[in-house]
Amino acid sequence: MQDLYVVAHPHAEHTAQDIVGGWHNSVLTPAGRRDAELIAEELKRRRTGTSRPIHITSSDLERCAETSAIIARTLEVPATTDSRLREISFGEAEGRPNSWLAQRQVPAPDDNRLDHRGPVAGAETRREIASRVGECVRELMTDLDHDHIVVTHGFAHTFVISAWLQIPVEAAGFATFATTPGAITHLRHDDYWRNRTLAQLADTSHLDCGTMS
Repeated sequence: MQDLYVVAHPHAEHTAQDIVGGWHNSVLTPAGRRDAELIAEELKRRRTGTSRPIHITSSDLERCAETSAIIARTLEVPATTDSRLREISFGEAEGRPNSWLAQRQVPAPDDNRLDHRGPVAGAETRREIASRVGECVRELMTDLDHDHIVVTHGFAHTFVISAWLQIPVEAAGFATFATTPGAITHLRHDDYWRNRTLAQLADTSHLDCGTMS
């Protein structure tokens, strides 16, 4: 069996400030750093009893890199960053109030889900983010000697899963695997039957434990 854990970075400053994220390079809030510690401890717990080495790959944006560094320190393994795991770019909206984007954003029509760009200059399409995230994940899939942890963003999370399940980009126009800040998604590859299982989607029970303590 090979395990892949997809971590959605915990709360970051742009969310607290109600501004558009995307490629805007905000850092974790104090609560986000606390949650990153809880994520790291949960991943350590889940790996108890396994001798398989693990590789951590993170978006290079600070809120993800900070999360992966905390996980790496707890698991005592190195972490690398990859810009292909970034969130979707919102172009000129990034760093502006969310209300500014809401006044201009136009939902993608059903017949153009993948290539709709909308009126915001510099924004990415669904096809563009799915393609770059998918390229990164497919490279990770060739490394069968390791389990993997991927630290990414809320929207990008969908395309980590769809690529790992080998769903073609052309078929991902409507796919969404919803997550929340600090959640862990568990993907498992059966190396005998070759099945790829979405074992757990966006689990946050480890954060609930931290709130209760």
